[in-house]
Amino acid sequence: MKKFAYFAVAGGIAALFNFVSRIALSQIFTYPVSIVIAYLIGMVTAFLLNRAFVFPEGNESVHKQVGWFVAINALAVLQTLGISLLLAKWVFPTINFSFHPEMVAHAVGIVVPIFSSYIGHKKFTFRTK
Repeated sequence: MKKFAYFAVAGGIAALFNFVSRIALSQIFTYPVSIVIAYLIGMVTAFLLNRAFVFPEGNESVHKQVGWFVAINALAVLQTLGISLLLAKWVFPTINFSFHPEMVAHAVGIVVPIFSSYIGHKKFTFRTK
């Protein structure tokens, strides 16, 4: 449970980088493109924090860790993008939710993959031999 708490904190920091960068990137790119680029920024932050503080005992090579991290996060970015678009483009307009719909949708989209990502990183990315 302690490890999951550290994972959540590392993920929270990475999510903050993700969220803030998406807002800035939206000044230049479309909403979906901004989400993906921001997710990549968050993913690099998350990898560095998880490797240093959450799973330091992982003894796979960095190359293998990066490969698994990218694969697991590729699935997670699809979850984030799907939830964000579903909420911002269909659900929120249907229910007349107008309080920063893209920001709220993106925040929810960032949170959704936390559990699946934790399991994937624990079992594959930072596993011990």
